[in-house]
Amino acid sequence: MSHGPRSGLTAVSSALLAMSRHLEVRDVLKTIVASARELLDAQYAALGVPDDHGGFAQFVVDGVSDEQWKAIGPLPRQHGILAAMLQEATPERLGDVRKDPRFGGWPAAHPDLVDFLGLPIRDGDEVIGALFLANKLRPVGGHPPHPPCPKPTGTCGFTQDDEELLGILAQHAAIALTNARLYERSRELTIAEERSRLAHELHDAVSQKLFSLRLTAQAATALVDRDPARAKDELHQVATLAAEAADELRAAVVELRPAALEEDGLVATLRTQIQVLDRAHTARVTFTGHGVKALPAAHEEALLRVAQEALHNALRHSGAEHVEVTMHRRDTGTVLRITDDGSGFDPRTVRRAGRHLGLVSMRDRANGTGGRLTVRSAPGEGTTIEMEVPGG
Repeated sequence: MSHGPRSGLTAVSSALLAMSRHLEVRDVLKTIVASARELLDAQYAALGVPDDHGGFAQFVVDGVSDEQWKAIGPLPRQHGILAAMLQEATPERLGDVRKDPRFGGWPAAHPDLVDFLGLPIRDGDEVIGALFLANKLRPVGGHPPHPPCPKPTGTCGFTQDDEELLGILAQHAAIALTNARLYERSRELTIAEERSRLAHELHDAVSQKLFSLRLTAQAATALVDRDPARAKDELHQVATLAAEAADELRAAVVELRPAALEEDGLVATLRTQIQVLDRAHTARVTFTGHGVKALPAAHEEALLRVAQEALHNALRHSGAEHVEVTMHRRDTGTVLRITDDGSGFDPRTVRRAGRHLGLVSMRDRANGTGGRLTVRSAPGEGTTIEMEVPGG
C-alpha cells in the first residue's frame, strides 16, 4: 500500500465512513472524489457518472478551483481516455496521459496532467461511474504534499498498490452511490404518493363546494320570481361558496408543486401543508412552531413524514374535530407533537394497530435520526404522537 500520511487502515476506514454518512447522490460523489485524492496523494481527482446520451450526467472534481472549473467550460463528453473506463471497464495507469493516443479534446484552460490512474465503478456488471486521479504528489518530511516529483521517463507515479487501494475505494463507492440513488428514488416515490393523497383530499373538498354551489344557484333560480329577497340571500351564498371553491383550487395548485422542504425549511413547509388540510377537512387543524432552528436534512424529512402520517390518521380514521400540531425546543432537541381529540385506541393493541396506523414506519424514522417516538392514546380520549430528534 502507499505510504503517504493518509495511507493505512485508519485512512481507508475514515474514507469509507465518510462515504457512508451521506444520503444525497451529489454529496456522496464529492466525498468519494475528495477521499480518493487525499488517500492516494493526487493533485487532481474526478468522478464521472454517465448519462444515456454520450455524455456525463454528473462530473465532480477535487483539486480544481471554482475559477478554473468555470474556465474549463461544460461537462466533458465520453471520449478518449475518459471513455476507456466506461466502455472497456478496465483500469488505466499511465506515466504521461498526454502521450496516450486516446488523449485529446481537453479544454485549453484544463490543468496539465501527467501521471494518470483511472478505474471504473461497478454495480454488478454495470459501470455506473469512473474515478480519475492525476499527478501523484509526494509528501516530504511530514510537510504538506509537494508538486509532482521527478520520476524515470515512462513510469507512473501511481503504483500497483495505489491501483489496488483505489479498487477497494471504488467497490465501496459503488455501494454508497447505489444506496444514495435508492434513497433519492424512495424519497421521490414518497413525495409523489403524498402529493397524490393530498390532491385526492383537495379534490373531494373542491367537489363538495362545487356541489353546494350548484344546489344554491338552483334554489336562487327557483326563488327569483316568487321571493326576490330570499333569492338575493341565496345569491350571496353563491358568491361565498364560489370564493371558497376558488381558495380550495388555489390551495390545490400550491400543494401540487414540488415539495418545498429544501427551499422553505420544515416549519414553513409544515405550516403550508397544515393550512391546506385545514381548508380541505371539516376538522380544525392548527400549527404552532416557535424557536426551532434549521435541522439536518434527514431529520427535517423524518419529522415531516411523521407529521404527515399522524395527520392522515387523525383526519381519516379518528373522527377528530380538532388536530393540533406544535414544534418546540426541549433541552438539546426538537419536539414535534400531533394531538387530536378523536376516538383514540388502546395502546395494548399497538402491535395490531401499529401497522394499520403507520406507527412502525414512524418509529423507524425516529430511530433513523437518533430520536424517539412516543404514542399516548386511550379509547375515547384522543391520541398524542410526539417525536423528538437531536438538534434545532
